Amino acid sequence: MTTTPASTGGFLDRYFGIRAAGSTVGTEVRAGLTTFLTMSYVLFVNPQILSTAIQVPNAFVQLLMTTAIAAAFGSLAMGLVAKYPFAQAPGMGLNAFFAFTVVGGLGVPWQTALGAVFISGVLFVLLSVLGARQAIVRAIPNVLKFSITAGIGAFLAFIGLRNAGIVVANEATLVGLGRLTAAPSVVALTGLVITAALLARRVKGAILWGILAATVLAIALQLPVYVGANGQSVPFSGFTGRFLGIFDTPVWPASLVGQLDITGALGLGLLSVVFTFFFVDFFDATGTLTGLAQKAGYLNEQGDMPRARRVFAMDGLAAMFGALMGTSTTTAYVESASGIEDGGRTGLTAVVVGVLFLLAMFLWPLASAIPAAATAPALILVGALMLEGLRHVNWDDVTESIPAFLTIIAMPLTFSIANGVSWGVISLCGIKLLSGRGREVHPILYGVAALLLARYIWLAE
Repeated sequence: MTTTPASTGGFLDRYFGIRAAGSTVGTEVRAGLTTFLTMSYVLFVNPQILSTAIQVPNAFVQLLMTTAIAAAFGSLAMGLVAKYPFAQAPGMGLNAFFAFTVVGGLGVPWQTALGAVFISGVLFVLLSVLGARQAIVRAIPNVLKFSITAGIGAFLAFIGLRNAGIVVANEATLVGLGRLTAAPSVVALTGLVITAALLARRVKGAILWGILAATVLAIALQLPVYVGANGQSVPFSGFTGRFLGIFDTPVWPASLVGQLDITGALGLGLLSVVFTFFFVDFFDATGTLTGLAQKAGYLNEQGDMPRARRVFAMDGLAAMFGALMGTSTTTAYVESASGIEDGGRTGLTAVVVGVLFLLAMFLWPLASAIPAAATAPALILVGALMLEGLRHVNWDDVTESIPAFLTIIAMPLTFSIANGVSWGVISLCGIKLLSGRGREVHPILYGVAALLLARYIWLAE
């Protein structure tokens, strides 16, 4: 007989359905902490990228604060309204597109670019309420959903290997093996072995304990795995907060809040920057949310996600709020998979992440003690675990195996979840149609494939 775990959550249990999800309040809190630690780098990386485009006084600190606020709002909305364990924050890649392509390359004022992000968020919400995003997700066959999950896993692992310095850029071969005796690699590989051993022993919170163990190692041995003021790797230099070293007063990002220029963004034309922001995040977020839902076991036999309208609407609302606060597109974070792997199954996990981002506004000197090398093992291992769905792919059927392969390989190699989804959809539709099995594909998916092809052609011009 199956037993459900006991829970003393009271209201929390009733509101989030913790016991019904086979979880406990303690597990949800721990999973939230794990997710926060694996994505806390956004507090420092996002300001570093956006400060190259957004020129305001004390830009880094103001952007750090608005990043924390946007991440807190997005995660709380997803947890409290959609009740899923998916954390949200300003997206990596999307922020680089904002800073280097739109503002830096096209010369669009950052206020206008924020207006474009806001409009794309409005479109997300409208399509979610109307059910269009859900219809597209429903039209995607299970083989692609499993492949999207696996592709995200490969993408996560690649990010972890890069953060650890194990995989590095190479002019001759594009990528190569880094120096394994370098401090980041030593910390990451040690954390990888410890975390894997804890997972094998089924220790609760194995991923979290692995992150903390790697962090302690880096601090205790004074290994140069932290980013210094000049961009060089330095040992941990201690906490810099004004109160007991780990606390500091938050700064209200007055130069960023409400500075978006919606009128200017509309003047650019819907087929330019607004369309690109919308398109890239649509498939990036849809792929991420679908993959995470599959990983958490929320997709039914038809591949449908419960409360899908709320999930997708909260994604769009987070993008709108982030733009109002002065940051690039806020979206669901693939690192949520680490918390899911640690047992997070309800919105309480995302709520914990949101609260921790709010606390980070006071405790950001403490958050700076977690180096990227310490969270890299979590990304690598979670990525590996997300590949398990590939056993459901019929590798003997070329009409399914080739699209599955292209979906998986495109994500890490192009550094884009959206490209992986696009390649999978286009190839599946094309191969099925030309092999005489076109009726196996939902009509909506053909329309999506046509739009995806049109986008690639348009971008090539």
